[in-house]
Amino acid sequence: MPAQHELARPEPAPVDQVPKPSLLFMLGFQHVLVMYVGAIAVPMIIASTLKLPKESIAVLINADLFTCGIATILQSGGFWRFGVRMPVMQGVAFSAIPPILVIATSPGLGLTAVIGAVMAGGMLTMLISPVFGKLVRFFPPIVGGSIVMVVGLSLFPVGVSWIGGGRSAPDFGAPHHLALAAFVFTMILVINRWLKGFWSNVSVLLALAAGMLVAIPFGMVNFHGVEQAPLVDMVKPFYFGWPVFDPMAIATIVVVMVIIMIESMGLFLATSDVVGKPLSAMNMADGLRANGLASVIGGIFNGFPYTIYSQNIGLLVVTGVKSRWVAVGAGVILCLLGLLPKLATVVASVPLPALGGAGIFMFGVVTAAGVRTLAKVDFESGRRNVYIVAATLALSLLPTVAPTIFKALPQWIQPFLHSSILLACVTSVGLNLLFNGIPRADPHSLTNEGASMGLAKH
Repeated sequence: MPAQHELARPEPAPVDQVPKPSLLFMLGFQHVLVMYVGAIAVPMIIASTLKLPKESIAVLINADLFTCGIATILQSGGFWRFGVRMPVMQGVAFSAIPPILVIATSPGLGLTAVIGAVMAGGMLTMLISPVFGKLVRFFPPIVGGSIVMVVGLSLFPVGVSWIGGGRSAPDFGAPHHLALAAFVFTMILVINRWLKGFWSNVSVLLALAAGMLVAIPFGMVNFHGVEQAPLVDMVKPFYFGWPVFDPMAIATIVVVMVIIMIESMGLFLATSDVVGKPLSAMNMADGLRANGLASVIGGIFNGFPYTIYSQNIGLLVVTGVKSRWVAVGAGVILCLLGLLPKLATVVASVPLPALGGAGIFMFGVVTAAGVRTLAKVDFESGRRNVYIVAATLALSLLPTVAPTIFKALPQWIQPFLHSSILLACVTSVGLNLLFNGIPRADPHSLTNEGASMGLAKH
């Protein structure tokens, strides 16, 4: 009879552990709240620019939420060779807005050409993902830490906008907005200081709920549209018509997909650092392949290109819960919100300043995670590593500090310059190759890295 210790199953890694159903739902709902505004912003911007009727706007928003859910489940849960299998949230890429609008407003094209281009771009992404996946060896800690810092710092303008009530709000920065944001910010700190376990894990959700309750008596919660929204609504494939595969439209979206792939690599790396899961070339390729499939599915359901939402990375650090099944649960909630417009409208009623108070804290946490990764780097004997970090921060934060700084440059190059994460990836990888040479070992194996990779010696 085998010994008892031989029968015991090994404890799964934190990223693979499954929380209890009640905790799983609350943790997943936290992730939904953090990314919800961004998830519905893109279809609303596109719909308003194209002056679509109200029913078409509702179709786009519902389809987007539903497809965000499918993409998140695919990416975090994984299926065959699809999915990075880490807790990441998927949403529509903001970088896709300008080219989508160009295609949609071009004579003879329209939204059907957008859908066709998105589907074709997704297919191409799936085909070339193994090539990009092999680049993971060029992301040692000196590169990864720099990128994670840029991810956090580049999100601060978003958090500041939320704190003020939205840049377009006539009372932006009003005292009641700032007070609500400060209340939520303080609540997160208080909960994490004096509560433990379950309550600490859902600190962001509790703080947002408290903030919403406080805001209701002051008229800061707008439930407009809840009564008019239908209780149940089905997502309609190809609502705007069958896809049109125009070569120029496809080429335009392919450029966007390449940008998304490079950004996603940096965000996969940031997530892997937080959850403690080393990434192989195959893992990276699986994640990029899921991005492509999500875009194909998005095209079918009237959606757009999908990518990783960086603001959710901070939530992983705040809660300390690293399970990918939490993101899967969040994906299920997003699918339900896409099918239940009335419930989705209630969720959308959370005041922006409350989200800002939570967001600014989590974005700071992401930045601190980058500092933690850079602590593994040898800055004493490898003084040139300082130049890598300094140049990466200096160049990649230009579009964050001044979004219009590159507007006078040629139009074709601007998509590559407006993303701080893309600039961080390209700059840090390039400078690491210049100063430290080509890495010869797995960049995530700390015991096998040489001095050329910029690691501290033990």
